[in-house]
Amino acid sequence: MSHEHVSYLELLARGAATEAYDRPVLLARASGAGPEALAELEEAKQLALRVRAELEGRRRREAELSALFATAHDLAGLRDLDAVLRAIVQRARSLLGTECAYLSLNDPVAGDTYMRVTEGSVSARFQQVRLGMGEGLGGLVAQTARPYVTDDYFGDARFQHTRTIDTAVRDEGLVAILGVPLSLGSQVIGVLFAADRRARVFEREQVALLCSFAAHAAVAIDTANLLAETRSALAELERANDIIREHSGVIERASEVHDRLSELVLHGGGVHDVAHAVSEVLGGTVEFTDEGAGVARRAGGHAVREGDDWVAAVSASGETLGALVLHGQPDLDPVDQRTLERAALVTSLLLLARRSAGEAEQRVRGELLDDLLDAPDRDRRLLRERAARLRTDSEAPHVVLAARIDRVGAADTGADAGGRESADRQRLWSAATHLAATRHGLASARDGGTVLLLPLGPGESAADLARGTARTLGGTLREPVTVGASAPVRAPLDHPDQVAVAYEEARRCLDALRLLHRSGQGAAAEDLGFLGLLLADSRDIDGFVDRTVGQVVAYDRRRGTDLVRTLDAYFASGMSPARTKDELHVHVNTVAQRLERVGRLLGPDWQSPSRALEIQLALRLHALSDAVTAK
Repeated sequence: MSHEHVSYLELLARGAATEAYDRPVLLARASGAGPEALAELEEAKQLALRVRAELEGRRRREAELSALFATAHDLAGLRDLDAVLRAIVQRARSLLGTECAYLSLNDPVAGDTYMRVTEGSVSARFQQVRLGMGEGLGGLVAQTARPYVTDDYFGDARFQHTRTIDTAVRDEGLVAILGVPLSLGSQVIGVLFAADRRARVFEREQVALLCSFAAHAAVAIDTANLLAETRSALAELERANDIIREHSGVIERASEVHDRLSELVLHGGGVHDVAHAVSEVLGGTVEFTDEGAGVARRAGGHAVREGDDWVAAVSASGETLGALVLHGQPDLDPVDQRTLERAALVTSLLLLARRSAGEAEQRVRGELLDDLLDAPDRDRRLLRERAARLRTDSEAPHVVLAARIDRVGAADTGADAGGRESADRQRLWSAATHLAATRHGLASARDGGTVLLLPLGPGESAADLARGTARTLGGTLREPVTVGASAPVRAPLDHPDQVAVAYEEARRCLDALRLLHRSGQGAAAEDLGFLGLLLADSRDIDGFVDRTVGQVVAYDRRRGTDLVRTLDAYFASGMSPARTKDELHVHVNTVAQRLERVGRLLGPDWQSPSRALEIQLALRLHALSDAVTAK
C-alpha cells in the first residue's frame, strides 16, 4: 500500500473535510508523479470520498434514530404535553440544522391554526400569529394534509399570501420553510415546521425525518387528549358518585344555586340576575326590595319568615342595603333557607362592588378635572390617555359648568347649617358625577358646589346645556340647582389652560344668576344680555350686538331704510317722538311708523327699561364697530 493510500485512510479516520482529500493528489503532482500514478490516486480519492459519504450518512441516520428513540421514550413517560412538544421541535431543529422550528395546532372552533411551540424564534408577532385554513404555507399544509417546502417564501405563489402572515414571517426573517402535517388517521390536527433565514433546499431525507417527528408529535397530542378525557370522565364519575351518595334533592339545589351565583359573580351579573337565578332554583319568586329589611335585620342575618314570605337581609359592615324576599314557598327547607341567605350575601357583595367601582370612577373623573383646573401644564399626552380610559371625547367642544344647590326660604344657622351644606354638596357631587358619566364628561366638587366639563351635543349651545343640566340635577335632587356655563372650549385637553379660565367665567355667570334672583335656573353669558357681555371672558361684542339689534340692522341693509339712525335719535331725544322728528327732519308720523316697525322686529317690550338699556348699549357698540371698519 502506497504512502498516498495511507493518507486517505488517515483522512477517513479523523473525519477530515472534503477539501482535504485533494491534498495527496496535489502533492504527488508537485513531486513529478507520472500519469498512471496520478490516475490511481484520483481513483483512490473518489473511493475514499464515497466511503466518507457513506460514513457520514450512517452517522446522520444514527443521530436521527437516536433522536426518534429519545422522543419515543419521552412519549412513554408522558407527563407534560408542552415539554414533549418542545423536545420534538428542538430535536427537529437540531437534526435538520435550521435556524428555527415551530409547531402549530388547528383550532376547530375558530376554523384556523395557531402557534403552539417555537424554537429559535425572536419575533413576538410571529409567535402569536394565527393562520386561516389555506392561508400561507402552514395553512396549505393543514388544509391538504401534504408536506410543502419552499426555498423562497415570498417568491412562492403556490399558496395564499396575506398581510398578517407575511408581516409575521418578515418580522422573523424567514426565507426557506418546510412544513409537514400532524395527522391522526385522516384528520390533520396541526403542522410541524423547520425554517431558515436564508435560501436553502430541503432534501428528501430531511422531509421524511420531519414527517417522523410530526408523527411522534401527533401521537403525543392524541395521548394527552386521551388522558385529559379520561381524567375528565373520572372527575365526572366522582361527582356523580357524590350526588348519588348524598341522594338529596335539597343538596342538588344548593349546589346548583352555588354554581350559578359563582358564574354570575365571575361574569359581572347584577342583583336582578341573582334574584332570577334563585327564583328558578327554589321554585318561587325572589325580588330585591327595600321593604322587609327591618324584619331581616332583627333576625341577625338569618332568613326569617314574614307571613307567607321569606326575607333575608342584604347588608354589609352593619349597613342594610335592602332585602331578598321569596314569595310562593312558605314551607322552606332549612338548606333552602341557607341558600336564600347565601344569595343575600352574594347580592351584598355585588352591590358593594358596584358602589366601589362607581366611586372609583367618580374619583378618577374628579382627579382629571382637578388637574385640568389646577395643573394645566401637565403632559397633554398623559391627560388624553386618562380621558380615553374614561371614554371622554377630548376632541369635541366642551362647556365648563358651575353648579350649586340654592334653597328657597330662610337659611339654617349654627351647626345644623354646616351639616346640611356638607350633605348638599355630597348629594350634588354624586348626581353631577352620574350625569358626567352618562354624558362622557368630567365632574368634581369645588368651591362649595360642583364643576362639570361636558361635551356639547349636535346643535346644542352652552345656554342649552346649562338649562338642561339645571333641570336634570334639580330633578334628581328635588332641590333647585343653579348652573352657570362658560363659552365653549374647543378640544380642552389640547388647551388645558383654557379650562380654568372657562371655570371662572362659569362661576361669574352662576353668581349673576343668584344676584338676579334666578336660582334654580341654568344660563350662559349669552342669556344675560349686557351683563353676560361683562361677565364673559370672550367679550363676544359682535354676538351681543347681533342678538340685541341684529334684526334691525339686517332690515336696514335689505330695505335701505333708516331704522338704526331713528333709534339713535329716539333715545338721544329722551324717547320723545316729537323731538326725534326735529332731529331727523321728518314728519312725526314717519317716526311713529319707523318705531312701529322696530317693535315688530324687536318685540313689544323693547321700550322696557332693561331692554331699552341693552338696545342703547348695542347701538353704541354697533356705531363703534362701523367707525372702526370705516377707518
